[in-house]
Amino acid sequence: MQRLPLNVTKSSIITNNVRISSGIIRRTLRTSACVRSTPLKQPTVDHGYLPNSSSPITTSLEFFDSVTHKSIPAYRVLDGNGEVLEGATVPEIDETFARKLYETMSLCPELDNVLYNVQRQGKISFYMTSHGEEAAIVGSAAALEDTDEALGQYRELGVLLWRSFSLREVMSQCVGNEEDLSTKGRQMPVHYGSKKHHFHTISSPLATQIPQAAGIGYALKRDPNRRGKSCAVVYFGEGAASEGDFHAGMLLASVLECPTIFFCRNNGFAISTPAAEQYAGDGIASRGPGYGVMTIRVDGNDALAVLAAVREARKLAITNSKPVLVEATTYRVGHHSTSDDSFAYRPRSEVENWKKTDNPLWRMRRFLENRKWWDEAAEVEMKARLRKEVMAEFRRAEGMKRHQLGELFTDVYAGEMPWNLKEQKADLARLLKKYSSWEPYQKERAKFKGNGEDVL
Repeated sequence: MQRLPLNVTKSSIITNNVRISSGIIRRTLRTSACVRSTPLKQPTVDHGYLPNSSSPITTSLEFFDSVTHKSIPAYRVLDGNGEVLEGATVPEIDETFARKLYETMSLCPELDNVLYNVQRQGKISFYMTSHGEEAAIVGSAAALEDTDEALGQYRELGVLLWRSFSLREVMSQCVGNEEDLSTKGRQMPVHYGSKKHHFHTISSPLATQIPQAAGIGYALKRDPNRRGKSCAVVYFGEGAASEGDFHAGMLLASVLECPTIFFCRNNGFAISTPAAEQYAGDGIASRGPGYGVMTIRVDGNDALAVLAAVREARKLAITNSKPVLVEATTYRVGHHSTSDDSFAYRPRSEVENWKKTDNPLWRMRRFLENRKWWDEAAEVEMKARLRKEVMAEFRRAEGMKRHQLGELFTDVYAGEMPWNLKEQKADLARLLKKYSSWEPYQKERAKFKGNGEDVL
């Protein structure tokens, strides 16, 4: 099969089999795709490679829609010690913005530590942390507008925190009490959702949010009030990119030209399956060109690189009304979830080494300190304050009652309750009456607002 020559430009691509350029007749494939006129630039300064990767580090913020060399470079601004790389451009930020970025990143592990431990105490049923991925999550959130539609996988609490989702709302959802307005206690913990914050409720099935995001992008494109103003952004791991929904979503967005950002957190593991056993190609970024999607790989542990890349991705998506793929390479320091023991399939020493050598929080802190925007006193004050606030909100949340028991049957269908739910509700009422004097039932009913009387 013949290939398009690399010096073909968008204006010169035609749908005929023969193209005449500079007096030379060349054969081309039938296509309407845009092919780069020159190969993607190789780094001019040797900054080395990403850890455990053949991807060279680059300071050039450059997107691509065709793979023109063996290894896709990874965009980086800060080195592992928070120093700006030679040739790199620091994205436009001021002290207030930078401090908010770091504090939001730091709030994530404070929440993760508390909620992971209370799950181990049996106070909540499940939890998933974002240890090691704070820069990818919060850095990308900071690059978006709060009105952009966000669809998370399950580690994206940092997106909501950046958008001022309160600790009270976080705790209410995880505990499932009467103040959980997003899921009313009917969803698993960490399955957040907020219409106010333009954050679509998380679903347990893997990758379902990806084609949904393509559809949301298409809806934004068709809405005259939001066209050219908002985009959709969908988060997923590299494991989810093995699902058919990933390919369906990419194809839909590329063909319909939807302003959707596909943000892949490539953290190296799909539960216990390492990335090396998930795909043979060059990560997830190599798949973008196959769908004609502008793509970039970024160091996901560099908050400023993620910020710059997603800012530019958003601009591309909205201006051109087309999708963009961002692959953020990072490392999952925590276990997959509270149902997982990652030390069964990776050495503890590997995890500890990543914490020390490529820590996203340390990088951002050092950058702030180099700018004289942060110091040890600020660090101590922040950690004490965040810990106190997190613990106070958890204690409050766990002492509250759940929603009324009858809420189990609401919000399933619009309009009048259908016959099958009426039957189920009546059956529950019968059981509550039958065992009304049984102590275990009495204890359970006491956990609900109204003691379950609304069902009787």
